[in-house]
Amino acid sequence: MKLLVTGATGNLGSKVVEALLKSVPADRLAVSVRNPNKAEGLRAQGVDVRYGDFDSPETLDTAFAGIDRLLIISADGDNETRIRQHTDAVAAAARAGVKFIAYTSLANAGESTIFLAPVHRVTEEAIVKTGIPYSFLRNNWYLENELGSIKGVLAGAPWVTSAGSGKVGWALQQDYAEAAAAVLAGSGHDNTIYELSGKLLTQEQLAAALGTVVNKEVPVHQIDDAAYADMLKGAGVPDFVIPILVGIQQGIRDGALEIESSDFEKLLGRPVTPITTGLSQIVNHLAK
Repeated sequence: MKLLVTGATGNLGSKVVEALLKSVPADRLAVSVRNPNKAEGLRAQGVDVRYGDFDSPETLDTAFAGIDRLLIISADGDNETRIRQHTDAVAAAARAGVKFIAYTSLANAGESTIFLAPVHRVTEEAIVKTGIPYSFLRNNWYLENELGSIKGVLAGAPWVTSAGSGKVGWALQQDYAEAAAAVLAGSGHDNTIYELSGKLLTQEQLAAALGTVVNKEVPVHQIDDAAYADMLKGAGVPDFVIPILVGIQQGIRDGALEIESSDFEKLLGRPVTPITTGLSQIVNHLAK
C-alpha cells in the first residue's frame, strides 16, 4: 500500500512526512512537491519524490498514479485560487484511482462563517462527490500562526488583538501533523470527520500563558478592526494580507474557532501538547 503527501516540503507537510517515517517504511511513502530539489533529503531516505503542481493539474495525474492513500494538504493563496487548486487535485485523485483521501480542512468547515471556510467546504464537498472514502482533518488553529504576536511580546510590545472574547483551540503544528500521519497510515478512518482542537483559550489566556513562559506580564490591548488594520499596515504587512488577518480576528470574535472536541487525543493516543509547552518550544526556537 502506497501513501502520498502533497505539499511535503511545507511547514506542516514536512512534519507529517517526518511522523510517517517513524512508522512507515520509506519505500511505501511518496510525496508530491512543486520543487523536487527541495525534497532531495527525502529522496536520500528512500522516499518516492514526485513532481506535482496544483497549478498544473496534468502533473498530478502522474504524481498520484499508483497511490492508495492520499493526504491533500490545503494550499496557500486567495479563496478562488485555492478552490480551483483543491478541486483540480481531487479530480486528479479520482482519475488516478486513489482509494482514500485525507484532507486538512478547517474547524467546523461545513457550517463556519469565517471567510476561510468556503475553500474547505467546497473541497470537502468535491471529495464526497467522488465516492472515495475520506477523512476530513478539521484543524482549528496552529499556535505557530501567532508567531508575529509572540515576536512582538519578546521585543517588549503588548499582545494586540481585535478578537474580543472569542476562544481558539490552538495547538502545535507537530500535533496536527502527527494526527494526520495517524489517519493516513492507519485504518478505520473511512468517511470520518475529526475536529482537531486544543484547549479553548481567549487571547488574554494565551497571553497569560506566554507571560508564564517568558516570566513577565503580557498586557493585552483589545482594539477594533480598523485600528488592527492600521497596526498591521504600520508593521509593514502587505496590503493584500491585511484584510485576511482582520477577517481571522473577526471570525475568532464571532466564535468560529470555538469548537470543543477530544478527537485529537483519539488520534494521537495522548493529550495535546500543553499550551505553555508549545509556547516554550516556539520561544526557545526564536532565541536560537
